[in-house]
Amino acid sequence: MIDLDQIVAQEQAVADLRQAMAAERLPHGLIFAGPEGVGRQTTATALAKVLLCEEKGTCLSACNACPSCRMMNAGAHPDFNLVYKELAAFHEDVQVRNRVMQELGIDVIDSFLIEPAMRASARGRGKVFVVLEAELMSQDAQNSLLKTLEEPPPGVTIILISSQTEQLLPTTLSRCRLIRFNLLPHDFVTQRLVESGIEADEARFWSAVTGGSLGRSIAMSAQGLYGVKRDILDRLAALGPGGDVELGEELTAIVDKLANATVSASKRADGSTMSKNLAVRQATGAMLEITASVYQDALALSAGSDRPLINADQAQAVRAIAQRFSGDQLCRIIEHFAQFEELLWRNVNHKTVWDNVVITCASAAPLRV
Repeated sequence: MIDLDQIVAQEQAVADLRQAMAAERLPHGLIFAGPEGVGRQTTATALAKVLLCEEKGTCLSACNACPSCRMMNAGAHPDFNLVYKELAAFHEDVQVRNRVMQELGIDVIDSFLIEPAMRASARGRGKVFVVLEAELMSQDAQNSLLKTLEEPPPGVTIILISSQTEQLLPTTLSRCRLIRFNLLPHDFVTQRLVESGIEADEARFWSAVTGGSLGRSIAMSAQGLYGVKRDILDRLAALGPGGDVELGEELTAIVDKLANATVSASKRADGSTMSKNLAVRQATGAMLEITASVYQDALALSAGSDRPLINADQAQAVRAIAQRFSGDQLCRIIEHFAQFEELLWRNVNHKTVWDNVVITCASAAPLRV
């Protein structure tokens, strides 16, 4: 487990935390805001180690020698609590356990945060609660949490990790200090991916398409999506005005496979039942992002931009698409991709979404829903 002074590429966020600790003004409620996979949870865990450290003489760094530090390093500290929607699978109420969780509900927040926060800490140095995907908290859950955020028991620190702070209630935001996390430098992400054994071309692609999210890059690579991406781009470059019915069906099948794998992995990890609908949305969102990057590259070429291509490993295929459409048509296609994602959250069947993707990519035609 890394320490706070080992957090890389998030200098401002770490500096804000250190300054607050040095002045003994670290709030009891924090929001770590920023994209997925840029070190928010890692930083929260490192901060928790400092706060729970039993070495009184060190206020800004964990000693890594006391019992609390050793337990944090082992991932087994009784006063460090991760709170996430899948904890519903361990709720004492069988109805809650059997519920397919798409949001972080009041049952989880009450049972795994508010109630434990009121109990004495095991090691006497307070408690730290880290809420993952805090934007998924229901309004009832957020309202239930307000009093604890406003008047927490002594020594309790609550860190909300969120990639969409606009989904949090104003009352939640007002009771926490916002710490912003940025996307990581592309070269840094590429280097880390290569060091992990990923080929350079693939590493550069994931770094670019995620905008600099190391966590998302690792996850998407682990799903085997790079080979899928290369095949899809070649198919898109060869699309005629009539489209390709088989491509739409294949994209639908790819999403179903990814979603099933995600649900199974969730079940293996902690016994929880992830919503298949949510898994489909996540998988479709990732595939839409990959596909849209092709047309963003094509527009850059069409406009004479000198920015590096996201799909530099298949520049010839991107060039073929850029030559087939005008700049206005490429802009229209890219605009449609934003609408495709909206369709998902309106519960439009994902096969319909992919049929529309293929039609649009073939002819820049409008949506047909």
